[in-house]
Amino acid sequence: MPRTPEELSERHSRIEGAYHRLLDWLPYATLALSAALSLLITERPLEFRLQTLGLALAAALWVYLVYTRMPSKTEGSGTRLAVHLFGMLAIGAALMHRDMLFFIFVVTGFFHAGYLKSMPALVAGIGASSIVVNSSIVDYADPDPEGVVVFVVVVVVQTLAISSGFLLNEKLVQLRTQREEALLSREAALQENAGLHMQLLTQAREAGILDERQRMARDIHDTVAQGLAGIIAQLHAADGTDDESQRRRHLDSAADLARESLAEARRTVQAIGPPTLDTAQLPEALAEVSAKWSQAHDVPVELVLTGDAKPMHPEVEVTLLRVTQEALQNAAKHSRAARVGITLSYMEDQLALDVRDDGVGFEPSKAKAAKGNGYGIAAMRQRVGRLAGSFSVESEPGSGTVVSAIVPAVPQAVADAA
Repeated sequence: MPRTPEELSERHSRIEGAYHRLLDWLPYATLALSAALSLLITERPLEFRLQTLGLALAAALWVYLVYTRMPSKTEGSGTRLAVHLFGMLAIGAALMHRDMLFFIFVVTGFFHAGYLKSMPALVAGIGASSIVVNSSIVDYADPDPEGVVVFVVVVVVQTLAISSGFLLNEKLVQLRTQREEALLSREAALQENAGLHMQLLTQAREAGILDERQRMARDIHDTVAQGLAGIIAQLHAADGTDDESQRRRHLDSAADLARESLAEARRTVQAIGPPTLDTAQLPEALAEVSAKWSQAHDVPVELVLTGDAKPMHPEVEVTLLRVTQEALQNAAKHSRAARVGITLSYMEDQLALDVRDDGVGFEPSKAKAAKGNGYGIAAMRQRVGRLAGSFSVESEPGSGTVVSAIVPAVPQAVADAA
């Protein structure tokens, strides 16, 4: 079964092509069958049969010159198609007058009437075909009123039924075309959306690199550089005193500052990327981060996962992990919470993250971006915004805090394709 819009369109094109080829050969096939049956079954003189055969050849020549040589039946001249149809019916009527078996050939008129451009022309063509096909009902030499009524009823019913069938088929073709166009538009929109997502993710990656550089610069300035300056000061102080105890104290202080600076340098380098995502998906990484935070601060953390977890684009997972880390860090610094809850929801086209605590709360309108280490509320909002997501903080003094982030669910396959 075809699954893509292109496959559906190709399949319908093949079916339509086969149908039009059938109509191209149908008049010749029905004419040959009618002529063969007439020659084999009808007991008429040889001269009469030869005349009938000559008229059949004239019908074939008419169809070839007026119809078959037409470049395109669906886009051809409506006038030429009408001339072909009514000329073929006239020759068919003459053949049926000689032998009723040629009604098989005249039936072709019902099919070729479908090529006529307008609905009135279509109905007229089908009606004319019906009149010729059913002409045997009426004895034109001595018409019977009852037979005439039957003839009229048959022609009207047949014309209406076949015309309605053509009209219904036209509507179905229009609906199918609209459906194919809608499918193609949807696929194009999905491809465009995927391209936009990739553009957003690229921008987010570049902005994230810039954020990491700025963070490292702040960390080095605020910790490592200050620590090195302190070490130099302690060494100068130790060199400028003759008191052994004071000298030892300055050297010990310099050693402590060196160890602290080394620890800060290691922390700065390790914070460049989330190593927990190297070997695990986002739910496992959140579980590891929350467990370590809970152990370090002696505050229970409940992690809830909803929906089916799927591998997501690294930028999506990094963003939500960083938001969680900063939200937990803020809870540790400011909230004095007794419990923390984290909810990660996988939806059809979005990922939602909520980090809740039951701490003292604050007024978000008065909160400002954190300075120094970390990202702060403003930076979290910027990071989520780069993915075309939404970020919010809900809090009131004494009522805890809820940090929420919603980002597009861009699958890992998009990153692999890139």
